[in-house]
Amino acid sequence: MDALFTIVYTLVAVTLHLVAAPFLLLYAFKEKYKESIPSRFFLRNNPTLPEDGIWFHACSFGEVKALAPLLSKFDRDAIRITTTTQTGHAQALSYTPNSRYLPFESLILPWVTRQKVLVVMEAEFWYLMFRAARGKGARTILLNARISDRSYAKYMRMKWLYKRIFSDIDTVYAQTQLDAERLESLGARNVTVLGNIKFADIQGPTAQLTKPDGLIVCAASTHEGEEAPILDAFRTLKQKQPDARLFVAPRHPERFAKVHQLLAYFCELQHWSYRKFSTGRSLKADVVLIDSLGELINLYAISDVVILGGAFVEAGGHNAAEAAQFGCRIISGEHYFNQRDIFGGIEGITVVSQRELAETLEYPKILPMTKIVTQTDISPVISEIREAAAK
Repeated sequence: MDALFTIVYTLVAVTLHLVAAPFLLLYAFKEKYKESIPSRFFLRNNPTLPEDGIWFHACSFGEVKALAPLLSKFDRDAIRITTTTQTGHAQALSYTPNSRYLPFESLILPWVTRQKVLVVMEAEFWYLMFRAARGKGARTILLNARISDRSYAKYMRMKWLYKRIFSDIDTVYAQTQLDAERLESLGARNVTVLGNIKFADIQGPTAQLTKPDGLIVCAASTHEGEEAPILDAFRTLKQKQPDARLFVAPRHPERFAKVHQLLAYFCELQHWSYRKFSTGRSLKADVVLIDSLGELINLYAISDVVILGGAFVEAGGHNAAEAAQFGCRIISGEHYFNQRDIFGGIEGITVVSQRELAETLEYPKILPMTKIVTQTDISPVISEIREAAAK
């Protein structure tokens, strides 16, 4: 029965792939997809992974970074990483040259090679990835698993599919007890509540930046529709604290040019100084566009206030732990539904609506300083991987 389901599922995936191919070729001309689409859907410059390694799969930049404490416990030559986004792939290459894009499911079965272990981050539920890996002898682990309030009802409607996916997953490490219960209701077995690995060995600064004079506000991982209200709120603050500075770090690199236009125009109207960080790595301006990846952790170390993006629009929020380790005052929007476990492990985060942002930022010194109160022990995962890799 499983073999028949796999054949039917693969045929459906192949059909969808063929139908979508012309549109994918068009999207491949966009900067955001110019590497990922040819690699994932047409296997361009995307050879198979070397055999007999420890295969980690994570979707994007943030998830790959979250794997760092785990990756550091294993030999670089043994690690293989797949991702689905260009920023994730670039980050993965910093850990190992054995990094690839995960092919679309219609191509996975012939592409997957024999590995000792497959470790998949969060909610990357690719049926054929687990089936192929386990079929070739890999122990399969789902790590940092979560199911948000918004997604659970959708998953339950497809319970028949997820039950089959979980039949090929040997161990599940859930973020919370609620996640564990939801995963078990979908068919997951051997579920352990581990906590969020983003609290495990939180990354420190990679470079020491010189803090400019004045109050430093960092708008981190911003999404479309968030920069404008942040600029309005900063204008209110600057009327009271003229020496305040704002650093804006968009979440997606393909938005750098658009955000640059917005910031430059706004600063011109306000008669503020403005610059891009990529030009000389200087922070000496009223507003600075952080148009380089991997700098947020260094900026958090010198920031007084962090406005955490992704939650003033319905994007689900972003990891607050890296900023909280420095005791930054953190302001978040209300839509942090993908980060509830992270937020629950940090004291002092101020959550406001978009319309309340200006009023909240106006008096930053009364905001509470944040403190991490949760730690995650990843030693059970390390032990399981090592045991499986030794066989």
